[in-house]
Amino acid sequence: MFEFANKPDLPTLLVIDDDLVSREVLATVLTMTGYTVHTADSGEASLKLLSAGKCAPSVILVDAQMPGLSGTQLIEGLRARSTARVVFISASKVPDAILAASDGFLLKPFDPEALHNFLEGQAPLAASAGEESLLTKLDPDTPVVNAATLAQLREMMPDSSVKQIYAAIVADLDKRLPALEDAIAKGDIAEVGRIGHAIKGGCGMAGALQASQLGALLQEGVLEVAVPAGASSRNHLDNSSSVVSNLRAAARNLESMIKTEFPA
Repeated sequence: MFEFANKPDLPTLLVIDDDLVSREVLATVLTMTGYTVHTADSGEASLKLLSAGKCAPSVILVDAQMPGLSGTQLIEGLRARSTARVVFISASKVPDAILAASDGFLLKPFDPEALHNFLEGQAPLAASAGEESLLTKLDPDTPVVNAATLAQLREMMPDSSVKQIYAAIVADLDKRLPALEDAIAKGDIAEVGRIGHAIKGGCGMAGALQASQLGALLQEGVLEVAVPAGASSRNHLDNSSSVVSNLRAAARNLESMIKTEFPA
């Protein structure tokens, strides 16, 4: 694991992300690594935080897909209130206009080493070919949790904190499942994709592989992949029902993992 303990000059970060799990997992991991981290749950909240002088970040990490104030409009507001580098983070590609106006981009999930390399001017760690291939098909042999990520988290924080991270993910999945089923029933492709994006990003940061890859299927397979000629969006959404069933199973698998790895 990359060592940050001897780096007293780590920059202060502001993390802006509307998704609670993504925001808190990232903030927890970065804090335990040695960064000073402030958080905001929206673009508007981040501007109020900066205007009030409650934090003076050197780097601002901004989720690229948030409701309300976002994109280039948010960048302008951040630039007017701070000299920090503005780096967009997302579980998928971001528009070229946003990239051009920002100071860079990191693809979720990323670890502290990738962030450190990026801030030092080195290329961020890219996803492996195996990870990319799973965006189009769920591998039945996918582990519930990435063993390396779990080991890294255990090196950075006590088991009780790691357990809380995974328990929060399970609770978040259980909350999202009814909303996801409702969006499918209404034929709301955009909402299904938005929920998938949030699941992919939050679960990916904690190495919850099964749930993250199912979130990717919902996002990439429903939101970004064009509906075939002659097929209705209704039928296209119906294909996601099996993903929902698997997502529910992934949540229970993660719950079982918690009981096994962190017995009371």
